[in-house]
Amino acid sequence: MRARSTIVCGFLLVLLAGVAGAHEVRPGYLQLREVDAGRFDVLWKVPMRGDARLRLAPVFPAGCQPVTPVSTQIVPGSMVERWTEMCAQGLVGGTITIEGLMATMTDVVVRIELADGSVRTALLKPASPEFTVPETPGTVAIAGSYLRLGIEHILGGIDHLLFVLGLLLIVRGRWLLAKTITAFTAAHSITLALAVLGVVAVPVAPVEAVIALSILFLASELAKTQIGRSSLTVRYPWVVAFTFGLLHGFGFAGALTEIGLPQSAIPLALFLFNVGVEMGQLAFVAAVLTLGVLVRRAAVPWPQWSLRVPAYAIGSAAAFWTIQRVASFLPL
Repeated sequence: MRARSTIVCGFLLVLLAGVAGAHEVRPGYLQLREVDAGRFDVLWKVPMRGDARLRLAPVFPAGCQPVTPVSTQIVPGSMVERWTEMCAQGLVGGTITIEGLMATMTDVVVRIELADGSVRTALLKPASPEFTVPETPGTVAIAGSYLRLGIEHILGGIDHLLFVLGLLLIVRGRWLLAKTITAFTAAHSITLALAVLGVVAVPVAPVEAVIALSILFLASELAKTQIGRSSLTVRYPWVVAFTFGLLHGFGFAGALTEIGLPQSAIPLALFLFNVGVEMGQLAFVAAVLTLGVLVRRAAVPWPQWSLRVPAYAIGSAAAFWTIQRVASFLPL
């Protein structure tokens, strides 16, 4: 226990450097739905940090112009703008650019629904903020976009990673650890699918608050193990992982629901987003375990007090998130 806990201290503190924002950087979302020839209803969702809106704006091909005023709505974590754009020449073959994207660390999902029912989807990044609308939709492009979104979502979700880190610190034995991570994966895959497909509807803000509480619970369990006490997670780690994994799945679903799924490839996009989440999660687990092996081989002496750092660091971050998230949806 001593070796594993102390090895993770430095890695954990690096993760906590980004805790102030409490949430991962969510992608922006641009949807254009053709309602008549060349006439598009536009939905533009811009991520916000606190009360500050990211300075992003879509730029449409030459010949496009707005024909209705912009209506604005604030939703948790984002500003949503709606208006109608007239593009006399259509969008196929034209280039859409997200102005200001290169100066950020976020991505933007672009989804275009044409009058014939076909859909074009793209993931724009700071290094590539432009998208030329193809004549025919590309399934490969859709697949790649949602796979990358899944990987980026889990690796940017510090809260989800701290929960996995807590499991890594508590669970002993490779077989039991494999069973525990599998249980967590199976659980959040179930609720992710149910929520995104509309079978179950759960408010996002309370779910995120309970996710923070799950991390706080795991931190208290870790603290117990460090003083030699048994705990529910030590006795039944896979049960705890599965139970809280159901909650974390709703958290993943909240992000995917905000982005939306391409109607022409819902099963594929959902599957690949989930695969991306699992790839990111496995990469994180592999990085922690590899770091542990390397530091153990270095035989660095660690002070006794360092054993307590992971539990208190995780617990402090989780307590902060819990208060912040509960405050975000309770009336003042």
